[in-house]
Amino acid sequence: MHTDTIRTLRLDLLPLRVEHADEMAAALSDPALHDFIGGGPSSPEELRVRYERLVAGSPDPAVIWCNWVLRLRADLRLVGTVQATITGTTAEIAWVVGTPWQGRGFASEAACALVARLAQRPGTDTVVAHIHPDHAASAAVARAAGLQPTDEEHDGETRWLLSLTP
Repeated sequence: MHTDTIRTLRLDLLPLRVEHADEMAAALSDPALHDFIGGGPSSPEELRVRYERLVAGSPDPAVIWCNWVLRLRADLRLVGTVQATITGTTAEIAWVVGTPWQGRGFASEAACALVARLAQRPGTDTVVAHIHPDHAASAAVARAAGLQPTDEEHDGETRWLLSLTP
């Protein structure tokens, strides 16, 4: 899957670059973002190392990593990320939006655009997300993107699923 720019009503989903690390470290600096996923905010240096690894691509040729930063077009500011890890016919997706920009629908807008892009990819028939059962905002994003919760749980998170085949 080619990771190119995806435009939505208010956002540009830009292919991740190492140069995004400084601005993204600031955008994602609120420790509250990690309440459900664990860990803590990354420094610019830590994000640079992580982004270098992500931009290089998966070391497993059977796995495709697709990563975008979300640029709010109105003020040209980076506000979050979306990603897809594609293995075979399944795409596992995730998103995060910085605290100052939450509650405005940016995560849903980006996740919907990502799912639409995945639906156009030949061979992708399933989209999956893993969401903490108490994370109502992420559940709302998943629902907006067409995913539904399943009875499956992995590492304390509920598996959400969307079948792209009729």
